Amino acid sequence: MSRNDSASAARRPRRRARIGRTLGRPAYLATAVGTFVALIVVWTLASATGLADPMFLPGPGAVLGALAEQAANGELWADIGISSFRILMGFVIATLMAVPIGTLMGVNARAEAALEPLMDFIRYMPVVAFVPLTIVWVGIEESQKFLIIWMGTFFQQVLMVADAVRRTPRNLVSLGETLGLSWAQLLIRIVVPSAMPRIWDALRITLGWAWTWLVVAELVAASSGMGFRITVAQRFFQTDLIIGYVFVLGLLGLVLDQVMRAAGRRMFAYQEGRA
Repeated sequence: MSRNDSASAARRPRRRARIGRTLGRPAYLATAVGTFVALIVVWTLASATGLADPMFLPGPGAVLGALAEQAANGELWADIGISSFRILMGFVIATLMAVPIGTLMGVNARAEAALEPLMDFIRYMPVVAFVPLTIVWVGIEESQKFLIIWMGTFFQQVLMVADAVRRTPRNLVSLGETLGLSWAQLLIRIVVPSAMPRIWDALRITLGWAWTWLVVAELVAASSGMGFRITVAQRFFQTDLIIGYVFVLGLLGLVLDQVMRAAGRRMFAYQEGRA
């Protein structure tokens, strides 16, 4: 290489990695699928080579076989149906209560002072410790499952919604005040539209927590549902069925998360970066 070529190469700007750079849709999907494929390959090799005892970690074929049997006799679909119903009811009740309370905390300093310390105090209490109490309070019917899901999501939702509302750009609020908008108009026309994308993301995250608390609720005093089926499989040491149901839970959560992501991009395309 000549001296001039070396000088040109030295002056040529180097391509630098950009923090936060996004991938195109095809590259994103290929990377995500590749991760799952790699996980399955490692799992298959660990089981086939005897690295993991099949009694404790059965291979993918055994897990799929157990799930196929459950699907054939109808138990898998019944369990998915009842668990989905419990999630829907408990999560919707928590959301309908948390969004207005969190919004009020985000726009009113007195409400924030009155409620935020209480919410912080309660949210650190372990929900698992309340399972026996919920049975005493409301029995072992469906209301007990709803209550566990509510307790595991409501207090977190309130705080996350309040934080989303507080992050409304102050210049937008000032503009509304300059235009003479009332408190209610500021809330409806500026604060809520600005905060809704972040509130939606908070609901999407807490929905994942709701699935966790659903399984906790169904592990105790339940006669149906995915958590109940995991408990029964544990008694008979059916690890293939346990892993299969855990994977189904993960798949359901992944699908719901992606649906909410897509819905959020469509509903809140007016926000910068979401078009």
